[in-house]
Amino acid sequence: MLIKLASATVYDPVNGVNAEVRDIYIRDGRIISQPGADETIDEHYDLKGYAVMAGAIDIHTHIGGGKLNLARMLLPEDHRDDPVPATRLTHSGCGHAVPATPTAGYRYAELGYTACFEPAMLPSNARQTHLELADTPMVDKGAYALLGSDDYLLRMLKSGKEQEAINDYVAWTLQATQSLAIKVVNPGGINAFKFNQRQMDIDEPNSHYGVTPRQILTALSRAVHELGVTHPLHVHGCNLGVPGNVDTTLSTINGSDGLPLHLTHIQFHSYGTEGDRAFSSGAAQIAEAVNRNKNVSIDVGQIMFGQTVTASGDTMKQHAAHKHASPNKWIAMDIECDAGCGVVPFKYKDKNFVNALQWAIGLELFLMVDDPWRIFLTTDHPNGAPFTTYPHLIRLLMDKSFRDEQLKRIHPDAAALSTVGSLSREYSLYEIAIMTRAAPAKSLGLQDYGHLAPGAVADITVYKPHRNAETMFEKPEYVFKDGRLIVKRGKVVRVVAGGTHTVRPEYDSGVEKDLKRYFDRYHTMQLDNFRVADSEITDTGINRLIVQPTRARTRS
Repeated sequence: MLIKLASATVYDPVNGVNAEVRDIYIRDGRIISQPGADETIDEHYDLKGYAVMAGAIDIHTHIGGGKLNLARMLLPEDHRDDPVPATRLTHSGCGHAVPATPTAGYRYAELGYTACFEPAMLPSNARQTHLELADTPMVDKGAYALLGSDDYLLRMLKSGKEQEAINDYVAWTLQATQSLAIKVVNPGGINAFKFNQRQMDIDEPNSHYGVTPRQILTALSRAVHELGVTHPLHVHGCNLGVPGNVDTTLSTINGSDGLPLHLTHIQFHSYGTEGDRAFSSGAAQIAEAVNRNKNVSIDVGQIMFGQTVTASGDTMKQHAAHKHASPNKWIAMDIECDAGCGVVPFKYKDKNFVNALQWAIGLELFLMVDDPWRIFLTTDHPNGAPFTTYPHLIRLLMDKSFRDEQLKRIHPDAAALSTVGSLSREYSLYEIAIMTRAAPAKSLGLQDYGHLAPGAVADITVYKPHRNAETMFEKPEYVFKDGRLIVKRGKVVRVVAGGTHTVRPEYDSGVEKDLKRYFDRYHTMQLDNFRVADSEITDTGINRLIVQPTRARTRS
């Protein structure tokens, strides 16, 4: 099959292409430079005047795993209020804040996304997570294994194990759970919560193990870097949502020792204590630190007003937030010795001072961080808002006049304390293409994705330009996945499966001897049952494994 996208206005930041009119050719799911002289075009699309980008990539979205199932069970009203009927092509589904797995895939594709990554997979729940990801159609997937509050790692740190041994454990975890990266949530804090600690700053020791969050961050960031995993340690830091946590975040950045670090949903970690309400924006300080430290990347976790649900592995902070649940119900739980999770429904209100300032803080971060290659567009779905709000968020970033109109609608005291109104920056289409395509692909090591050069996977989104960016981005004209047309004028026209991205760094298999003894003594499953085999992902016949390369391992 040979496809021609003719006269497209191309935005391809990886290759420095900014609004250049070009023809794009697709053969067998890949972009090619030119067809052969004797080849015939099978499908021709006249895209004169249309904006063309690579398929969008969401680097941080909660779409699979135990916490999402708990959220679905907790909120039957979320499903009742948003039913999705079946069509000739698509399954029925439901859910606004926590859509059913098929619905999530369809809605992502209809927004122009072709890859989405679950950022917090408990290793002991990896099999369940991968089953849900396999049940999410239309997009490629991947997951980040959650370490940092697991009993095994904390025992290693307490006993002073060498970095090389920690590296082997991290590499084994990546392979055993079929993960793409490593995530840490409130380093050590989920574990400390089980020993009745209710607060934990970066240099505060766990009351049981005597290990600090800083020690955990250092060990894991070194492991990820020395193993050659492309995506840096994905960090949900200490003190999420706590006024004054800007100091913790700055300490985390300053203590990174130059190692690559990705700070996730950083809006929730950018709060000061100034003013009568002892709640203020720390966005300027965070943006300055990110601009200065080139080893640090962030995603924002923008909140948007309306009903959603917060679902997080940070049991400590979810417990603290449960009194704000709306509707008034919540869940907290623990899984094996890995970590835990909390699910708290929440409604963000524009007339609520704290919520309004949170909204403004996120926008301040977007507008004050200079480098779009190191800041990614997220709402921490569903924690800040459902991913379906992305087009509205993009309009806020691209249109200052619209942003100023929205600023007038929020709590007046929050608006008065915010610098949003004084920030004149407007994102360009080229910058949007960086933060939603090129930069996530680069950060995750997806070499054949996020760009439109010959050899790239033909994940392509076509937009009809509109002066209202929200209108433009909420309904792409065409979306191609692996060279196949899957969305036309914002509606699914073909259902595809996508693949699962993983990494496989080397490790000393001797680590399994001690792990087996540990599992036999402390876990409810055996080591062999813990591993997720390749066949469990591929035997469905519709999913496939895509192993991304790592750099050569460096020895400590």
